[in-house]
Amino acid sequence: MNLFYQPGLPDGQLYLDADESRHCVKVLRKRNGEVIRVTDGKGTFYDAVITQADPNRCTLAIQQTETPAPRPYSIHVAVSPTKNADRIEWFVEKAVEIGVNTITLLNSENTERTFIKTERLMKVAVSAMKQSLKASLPVIHPLTSLADLIKNTPAATTRFIAYVDFANTLHLKDAAQPGNDYLVLIGPEGDFSSEEVMLASAHGFQKVSLGTERLRTETAAMVATHTLSLINIR
Repeated sequence: MNLFYQPGLPDGQLYLDADESRHCVKVLRKRNGEVIRVTDGKGTFYDAVITQADPNRCTLAIQQTETPAPRPYSIHVAVSPTKNADRIEWFVEKAVEIGVNTITLLNSENTERTFIKTERLMKVAVSAMKQSLKASLPVIHPLTSLADLIKNTPAATTRFIAYVDFANTLHLKDAAQPGNDYLVLIGPEGDFSSEEVMLASAHGFQKVSLGTERLRTETAAMVATHTLSLINIR
């Protein structure tokens, strides 16, 4: 099954954009009268009939909609961008496949990259959403300081910071309980500073381990995403 993306469907934009139209008509050779599956990225699938198989603007007529029930939990990962942009793009792709809800690019004291194009990350996220046949596109927030992230985090969020010292070896899988809204902080290769750890701890973030192995930033972020997803499997 192929899934197409048109965020404007709820607002009456009954057509695919140029890239999606080209893929639909030129690559997949869809024709008038054929039914395709489209998502608005906001949680709804649409079964749509092609009314004009134009490779520049493929128009549609909605047959029916399907809105899957929302999950009883959400996963928000705040991760420091890696020096190599390809590595953070890899994380975004895999996290979307696993089922992340929100990704925030975290600007910490030891962050290696202080500029990254969120537009490119969104394209990666859209592609991963379509490939994994999901109805919801995660939110990706641009580079944000720890202080601003804390300020804008809902009070009910269960909070973790991936940071291990000799006094703490609690694993995320043992600290997190199913059915919550989670936020986990993943630091850069140089890790969080002691001041950042103290700030996070003062605002309810629990220090957790992601295992005994030394992980790269993007690997740690994926492990955290997968761990939180796994503990919610029923």
